[in-house]
Amino acid sequence: MAARFVGRENVVKRIGPLEGLVGCTVYAEGAATIVHGDETIRVVPPFGLEHDGEYERVELAPLLDALGHDHMVAVLLVRLGGFAVGVFDGEQLVASKVGARFVKGRHKKGGSSSNRFRRRREEQARALIEQAADVAVDVLEPWRARIEFAAFGGDRAAIASVLEARPQLGWLKELAIDRFFSVSNPRQEVLEHMPYDLYAAEVDER
Repeated sequence: MAARFVGRENVVKRIGPLEGLVGCTVYAEGAATIVHGDETIRVVPPFGLEHDGEYERVELAPLLDALGHDHMVAVLLVRLGGFAVGVFDGEQLVASKVGARFVKGRHKKGGSSSNRFRRRREEQARALIEQAADVAVDVLEPWRARIEFAAFGGDRAAIASVLEARPQLGWLKELAIDRFFSVSNPRQEVLEHMPYDLYAAEVDER
């Protein structure tokens, strides 16, 4: 079975009954590998797992502790057309702002009209990036000292452009988690539903 992301409550429901059973558990490189009978379950918590060790039984305490721990997380979602910026204290959204700006789609025809269309699209995209960068600074800076992690989503190129647009946002790169979130339309509703995905663990069952 391929690895998938599973909400932390569902992970606990899945592995909780295995606690203390005969088997083994290996904690290494930010993951917990649980072997019981003929099944192997590898769990990678979203915000890391510092514990290292090997046990000749199913030992879940370090993993459950990592899964249950809440964090202060900055979220930046950007696509050409809209953006959403938020700060989560655990699963609670404590600060946020969203915005939208029309950006023309790609023009397939050639000629001078195509060049005008391209320039107009580039101007619209640049305006969106500038607006998103300003909002990100305004929303996130007051929380900077408390933010532990940063999560990005939407379009990778757009995110990179926003971060490059304002030196004040450089610190977010240092706190970025590995997972990049697929978001087709950044808006308030999407932001408010982020906690499930933020705290979802990567689970690989074999």
